[in-house]
Amino acid sequence: MDCYHDQQRMFPGGNCVNHAVFARRFGARTAYAGAVSDDAAGRAIRDAFIAEGVETSLLRIVPGQTAYCVITNEDGERVFTGANLGVSVIAPSPDDLAWMNDADAVHTGRSSHVDSWLEHFASLTRVSYDFATINEEDRIASIAPHCFLAGFSGSHLERDEAIALTQMTLRHGASWAVITRGENGALLAGPDGVIEAPAVPVQPIDTLGAGDTFIARTLVGLLRGEAPVTFLREAAEAAAATCLAQGAFGHGAPMEVDLTTLQTIDEIYATTRPAPGPDTELPATT
Repeated sequence: MDCYHDQQRMFPGGNCVNHAVFARRFGARTAYAGAVSDDAAGRAIRDAFIAEGVETSLLRIVPGQTAYCVITNEDGERVFTGANLGVSVIAPSPDDLAWMNDADAVHTGRSSHVDSWLEHFASLTRVSYDFATINEEDRIASIAPHCFLAGFSGSHLERDEAIALTQMTLRHGASWAVITRGENGALLAGPDGVIEAPAVPVQPIDTLGAGDTFIARTLVGLLRGEAPVTFLREAAEAAAATCLAQGAFGHGAPMEVDLTTLQTIDEIYATTRPAPGPDTELPATT
């Protein structure tokens, strides 16, 4: 749940949540595999999925606190000030893997903490992975071989740096690599070289979710076999539209989140243990 503390409003969000919703809006059939609690935040996320047509059969309700992130808005640009991962770090269940086996793709990323599962995921279907701002070659080299699509957030990168990052990612085995660069547009690299997509200029209200919008449309376009020039243009238009409303995809509600558990982003990545790997016995589900 994305919490706008100064406005006392909360919005469903998070990388994979956003992708499930945006890909559904772009015409894909989607399901979300993850965990929330039976609290106001968890119920709001579930209700948003239902309203958006995202399948919730894989959404687990577990004791604890639903993950949240606290956000401030500086001249339309979203800034993360802290978070708590709550109950969100989980290993996939047998039901999750069975659904994945029939899917055209699965999307996950850095914030899901399931990297040890990527090889297994890739044996079942295509993998879309969001690296966010990671650009260390050793980390990319360990993940890219499993990736159909590797996504990056690169508003801090110069054009030449962004191109070099995509080429390095492809060398390490990814089929496609996309980098969103905010007002500087985006780059998609693949078998036929690098294609650039200019941004659609808008005066943003809130940029939260714009990158997820772009990458979700890119993934859907690749899976459909569409011409990159077509889906990249539509991805830029959709990302611009996301910037014109608060929250990643709407469904705002009065904030009901206990922020006493707030951690800094650095604390989270320093202390969070990844989900149990595939060698760990999985619990049975019904």
